[in-house]
Amino acid sequence: MEFREKVKTVRKKLYLSQEMMAKELGVAFATVNRWESGRCKPNYGAQKAFAEFCQAHNIDVDTLEERNYQK
Repeated sequence: MEFREKVKTVRKKLYLSQEMMAKELGVAFATVNRWESGRCKPNYGAQKAFAEFCQAHNIDVDTLEERNYQK
């Protein structure tokens, strides 16, 4: 699963808008929008912040793809 798909899946799972997720991650709304559209990729710091955000919400990013196929 690509990063853009992970961001969108996690955001929708938590019922967050792009703006709300951006605020949680400490980035601009446009940044989350670009990640989801695949127009840009996150830097190391943003990837780390996203991983920590997922961990704080008990979401295992590595198994998201597996869970999506089970639905």
